[in-house]
Amino acid sequence: MPVRYATTSAFPPPATALAEPNGLLAMGGDLSLPRLLDAYRHGIFPWFNPGEPILWWSPDPRMVLAPAEVRVTRSLAKRLRNGGFELRVDTAFVEVMQACAAPRAGAGGTWISPAMIAAYTRLFDAGYAHSIESWRDGRLVGGLYGVAIGRMFYGESMFSRESDASKVALVRLCRQLARWDFGLVDCQMETPHLASLGAKTLPRAAFVERVAELVNLPHLPGPWRFDAPD
Repeated sequence: MPVRYATTSAFPPPATALAEPNGLLAMGGDLSLPRLLDAYRHGIFPWFNPGEPILWWSPDPRMVLAPAEVRVTRSLAKRLRNGGFELRVDTAFVEVMQACAAPRAGAGGTWISPAMIAAYTRLFDAGYAHSIESWRDGRLVGGLYGVAIGRMFYGESMFSRESDASKVALVRLCRQLARWDFGLVDCQMETPHLASLGAKTLPRAAFVERVAELVNLPHLPGPWRFDAPD
């Protein structure tokens, strides 16, 4: 099947994505605010390396986490209670993205380019992107960022400079999202790490159907503030 090009704000149906590479739906277009919002409203996300055309993806199956079902082990619960982390939201968005883009041991180059940081900062300024941050003694030591539309949250990337720093941020996020009646956290691709936290795979057709419901529920624009119990 030839790759279809995204030349307008209307994407091809997710069901037409390639099986190999899994989920490649379209290439081209731009990272403008309207195009990104259109993509996320249909469960589509950009992922490409610097120097490549913009690639748009809708994998099958999709890794998702129901906020109320996040799995907290005894050791992680102890870290949440006694780890000394201060959890914040939407206070250091660019810094979180830059930390996610930093080189990691055993990994290649990052896909979070300056162009991606600029594009998602525009989403943040418009109230759609968010950062959940773990701090210790005034230092940012872990966290994650993602995009929220309606009652759907799309997780994009995580980082840790200390053990469990990103996990406690994810658990804190899930507790808040459950309080706000969010239906799903999109985790994109399946990994053992995400499975250990309670994430499960969902067929793309079911995922797209659920997304269509959730993105049309009332939107909670940022900046967010936590009001759920720790």
